[in-house]
This record gives sequence, structure tokens and C-alpha cells, in this order.
Amino acid sequence: MKNIYAELISIGDEILYGQTLDTNSHFICGELDKIGIRVSRKVTVSDSRDSIMNAFREAEKNADIILITGGLGPTKDDLTKPLLAEYFDSGMKLHEDILEDLKERYAKRGRELNDLNKGQAELPEKCKPVENKFGTAPGMWFEKDNKIFISMPGVPREMQQMMQDSILPKFKEIFDTPVLIHKMIHTVGVPESILAEKLEDWENGLSKEIKLAYLPGLKQVKLRLTASGKDEKHLNALIDQEVDKLYKLVGKYIYGTDEGNLAQKIGDLLLKQNKTIACAESCTGGYLAHLITSNAGSSEYYRGGINPYHNDLKINVLGVRKETIEKYGAVSEQTVIEMAERVRELFNADIGVSTSGVAGPGGGTKDKRVGTVWVALADGTKTQTKLYHFQFDRHGNIEITTNSLLNLVRQTLSSN
Repeated sequence: MKNIYAELISIGDEILYGQTLDTNSHFICGELDKIGIRVSRKVTVSDSRDSIMNAFREAEKNADIILITGGLGPTKDDLTKPLLAEYFDSGMKLHEDILEDLKERYAKRGRELNDLNKGQAELPEKCKPVENKFGTAPGMWFEKDNKIFISMPGVPREMQQMMQDSILPKFKEIFDTPVLIHKMIHTVGVPESILAEKLEDWENGLSKEIKLAYLPGLKQVKLRLTASGKDEKHLNALIDQEVDKLYKLVGKYIYGTDEGNLAQKIGDLLLKQNKTIACAESCTGGYLAHLITSNAGSSEYYRGGINPYHNDLKINVLGVRKETIEKYGAVSEQTVIEMAERVRELFNADIGVSTSGVAGPGGGTKDKRVGTVWVALADGTKTQTKLYHFQFDRHGNIEITTNSLLNLVRQTLSSN
């Protein structure tokens, strides 16, 4: 048993121009990880001979498997097939079975194959064709000096079908790979540097079979534990032991593991405590409500929300006192307190939350700069407030404000 390494090559100017998002690499990496094949590198190259050939040479040096996507169309700018033929010093061969299949497909659509389409049935002699059930360009499987090169179409649906039906099953037959197990622990409300400091001794004591990675985000940090070895049961037991230790060390910051999200965790807490929530969002513009309602079953605990962006709506619809805004301003502790309390009453919810701030890039003043945000939470017994001074762009300020308020809700519910 040894580690098997793959390299991905995405071909296409449209990816480098930013016109097309490379979702293929994301899919391939995830599927290879499931069967214990490690992706060592992924590169994107232009539709040019030198770029593509250099990528082939570099990948062959570094990886056992080279997976190529893109450049298999019938037009002159699609260079992958002729360059693979050149790279493997291979002549071309017309596959009659593929040609007949193409003719049948086109006939069903009431069309006739032209010479360019017929060329899709012509492949390098040294490759094994890989069936494409959804498109006209077959994949190509080459082997050279214990290295495997596989070329697939760039169309995601076609690539995914090839991977799932033909390529991944074959890899499972060929390679005896180590078991790879990942466990994601989600934390919120603690900076990466502080978290690392708290976990230093624990991290130093980790088994050699386990690796730790810190994946920071806005207000959140993910801890990824990866175990590698032969015995899946043993590895899972090791991971579970370390997760238990993490809960003892930094449990107050942990809100879930693996696929859960913060809004979902809050939904679980609300359901467990038979409580409901309502939102009054100014600077976040409904983003908080969006995250809450993105989870199935949120109708059980989400009462509704309002986005009183303008002050007249805060006053006339939500019920904030005009005197409060005139005296303290919309971005103030006094205003978010009234917003949270009024939305709780208006929507007959157990918890009311509110946001008001300067998301940017404009709108800031000397006293209230861009990134100044107030949030509040009212639960009928008390109203909590928090003041933040964020320094991100507009979307970043909105996202971190939302995560900060969600964490306040989590902490409040967890303390009950």
C-alpha cells in the first residue's frame, strides 16, 4: 500500500479569463479523496501548444495520475487530442463503433454529421477510449511508464459521468490506497491565532496518523482533522478521541462538526427549546434571514423579518421612536435595542434580533466609520447589544456582522 498522487490539468482560455468557473476540479478532488487518492496539484493552462505540452511534462514528473479536462471539441482551438497524440508519439485511428454511435445520436436529433463531428471518432492509437454517454467527445486513457493520463471533456455533466461510470471504478481495481478520513470541527467567535494558542499542547501531542489544518473564515475557523492509514475502524476511533479532547479544551467555541452550518445549529437549538425568532435587519439587508431560511424546517422556528433600510420604515413600520433616531442616529445602541424589541413583539417571537451599521464603501462619518455595526438580541427578559468595528469590504462586513449575531444567538440559547 502506498500513497497515490494525482495532478489535475484544466485547459481553456475561458477559465483564465474568468469567464468560466472551474467546477470540474472541485468535483474531481472530492471524488478522488473518497478513494484515498491524493491530489498534489491542480493547474489551469491556456489554449496554446507550449502551455499544454509543458503542463503534460511537469505533471508526469510529479504524479501517478494526470487528469485533464477541456479542449476536446471539434474545432481548431481544441488542442488536447492532437497534442496528446504528439506527446505519446501516436498515430490516429478511426473507431467505427464510436462513429456509428455518433451517427445514431445525430439522426435522432434530425441532423447529419459533418466532417468536424466525424473527427470526434478519430483518436490516438495508443489510447483506450472512455465512453461519453452525454456528449460527442470520447475520453482518452493513456498509460506510460506506470503513469496514467486521462483526458475528459470540460463540460461538467460529461466529465462527471465518465468519472463515475468508468474512471473511478477502474482506479479502485488498480490501486491499493490508504484510507483517508476527514473530520471538520466548526468554531465561531475565536480568532485563528487565539485558537492555535489554546490548542498548541494538544496539537503537539497528535498521533502521526492525524494531521490538523486551520481553515479560517469571517468570525469562524474550521479545524480539519485528517487521518491516514490501513484500518478504517482504528482511524475513526482516533479521530473521535481527538474530537472529545477538543470539546473539553475549546467546547464553548464549537458549534458543530462536518456539514452543519451555524444557522442550522441555531435552528436545532430553537427547535429543542420550542422557541421562535424574528429579524429586523438594516445593514445586513436580509442576509441573516436568508441564512436561517436556507435550512429545511426553518418554518418551525423562523417567524419572519423586516428590512427597514430607511429611517421612516424603522419608525412607521417597525415602531422605533422618532426621537431615538433623531437623538442617537440609526447606527446606535439605542436604535438596535428598539428594533430588536419591536420586531420580537411585532412578529410574536420569543427572540428578536436586529442589525444597524455602515457596511460601506460609502456612508461613513468621523464618528461612525465604515464597518461600525451595532447588533441586538431581545428575549423578553433582557436585551443584549454588541458594538463592532469591522474592516472588510461591503460583502465582508455584511457576512461577518451576520455571523457575529448568529453566534450571539447561539451563546444565548446554549446558556439556557
